[in-house]
Amino acid sequence: MSTYIAPLRDMRFVMTELAGLGELSSLPGFEEATPELAEAVLDEAAKLATEVLAPLNKPGDEQGARLTKDGVVAADGFAKAYRQFVEGGWSGLAGDPDFGGQGLPELLNAATVEMWNSSNMAFALCPLLTAGATEALRQHGSEELKGRYLPNLVSGEWTGTMNLTEPQAGSDLAAVRTKAVPEGDHYRLYGQKIFITWGDHDMTGNVIHLVLARTPDAPEGVRGISLFVVPKFLLNADGSPGQRNDVHCVSLEHKLGIHASPTCVMSFGDQGGAVGYLVGQENKGLAHMFTMMNEARQKVGIQGLAMAERAYQQAREYAKERVQGRLATSRSGDTVAIIHHPDVRRMLLTMKSQIEAMRAFAYVMAADMDRAHRDPDAGERARRQARVDLLIPVLKAWCTELGVEIASMGVQVHGGMGYIEETGACQFLRDSRIAPIYEGTTGIQAADLVSRKLASDRGEAMTELVADMRQTALELKRSTDTQVASVGTALEASVQALDDATAWMLHALATHPDAALASSVDYLMLAGYVCGGWQMGRAALAASRKSAANEDPDFHRTKLATARFYADKVLPKANALLEAIRSGASSGSSLPIEQF
Repeated sequence: MSTYIAPLRDMRFVMTELAGLGELSSLPGFEEATPELAEAVLDEAAKLATEVLAPLNKPGDEQGARLTKDGVVAADGFAKAYRQFVEGGWSGLAGDPDFGGQGLPELLNAATVEMWNSSNMAFALCPLLTAGATEALRQHGSEELKGRYLPNLVSGEWTGTMNLTEPQAGSDLAAVRTKAVPEGDHYRLYGQKIFITWGDHDMTGNVIHLVLARTPDAPEGVRGISLFVVPKFLLNADGSPGQRNDVHCVSLEHKLGIHASPTCVMSFGDQGGAVGYLVGQENKGLAHMFTMMNEARQKVGIQGLAMAERAYQQAREYAKERVQGRLATSRSGDTVAIIHHPDVRRMLLTMKSQIEAMRAFAYVMAADMDRAHRDPDAGERARRQARVDLLIPVLKAWCTELGVEIASMGVQVHGGMGYIEETGACQFLRDSRIAPIYEGTTGIQAADLVSRKLASDRGEAMTELVADMRQTALELKRSTDTQVASVGTALEASVQALDDATAWMLHALATHPDAALASSVDYLMLAGYVCGGWQMGRAALAASRKSAANEDPDFHRTKLATARFYADKVLPKANALLEAIRSGASSGSSLPIEQF
């Protein structure tokens, strides 16, 4: 089983050439985010990921988290690793300086999130959920709540969770039944939540739950949901953890993967009511929680990228070492490493090219998030935020779907040995499979993209995005380098497919909404492939310039070749998806339920 090595060269290339890291340091509050600091952060993150987190990945999978009479116990080594994570300041890297965070750009944070998840996804889920809880509380909590909870959440001394799902509700939050009864300056909560990631553990002194619940007079449906902070331990007057609150993990789910990440069934109020504190306004909980969910969705998209990268590394190293078969063109008849076989090379390049497209897409979006928050021009902030809002569901769903596909291809590269747990390829496939499900399934992300994002502005944000893509395609086609120009031709065709699909979708939304929803996943995937192609086109332009200047020629020639492969072998999926979209609901809507 190969170890994890952070792909620092490609990370640096994407951050500097595509995401504009150097420009971010000119934004208010990011003055310290110099390229030199970024280099140091990446190097130190890579050491922690490779030397501390990655070695715990397989043992953690084999042992798993355990529920004892005293609560959940993390897999061996996890508590010590988490302490190193906190002491290194990683939890607060992009956190609000007002609460002890370092205030560095989300772009830089995104690269570390990729490393944590590539090296040990089960571990990385804990700080991922904490980041979401922190942001929801920062934006919507009272000054008192923020003062009492945020410093320790930002530092990672405490961790956070998101408690939405209930056994009878699933993704239908309108069916949430957990009760919150007012009692003086707080509420008493009663109910049960399921699928709570890192809902309990022994790695920190407190776990802070953000919980959706209904007050006694709340209206039915999603309009009656409120959001509450429910700590595992109530706080003493000095802010330290004190009395145990009435919230407990009553069982752990037995899952396909991420065994070292405890997925808890949480019970509130079995012994008199769990004390909770209202976040924001009553009956506005769902809107408040969406702050946390969007934060999580962006990072889950990066999880898909991260798992794909780890699976690729494993497959690549195996392919270099496994000697089997002979080449048809070989005169000697000697056996060769399987990486020499054309189909294995096809699989590896398919993995590599899509990973690089995913990374560019994710990092550029992170930089857009930074600009949406910090650009001094209000119009530019609004423009960047509109693009982030449009593409968050695409990033989450496309990257996680590809993460599973690439992890599966990694098993295939191994052949029969890939199906054996000993090699480790299985774990990456098992672990990656959850990502297209949680924080909203691919279908939910597609419905959000079509029914909310496209419908809200009649496609204006998408039209602006398409215009930017066309400009890149034009610049590529003007290149005197035929390899670069061919990328432009492929990008131009795929952008046209996205434009045509958007026009079809807007018409369907107005005339036949069910047909629009029936084609929504195809539309989202089309958008993902084209967004990836756009960034690979931009990468080809940058690599061409660098190669012409003889800067790191091997890396940049490889980047050009990878971009060309993506354009030739991946981007054509856009036109195929366009035809599927145009079929609308097709026969699926007319088939009687009994015939399924």
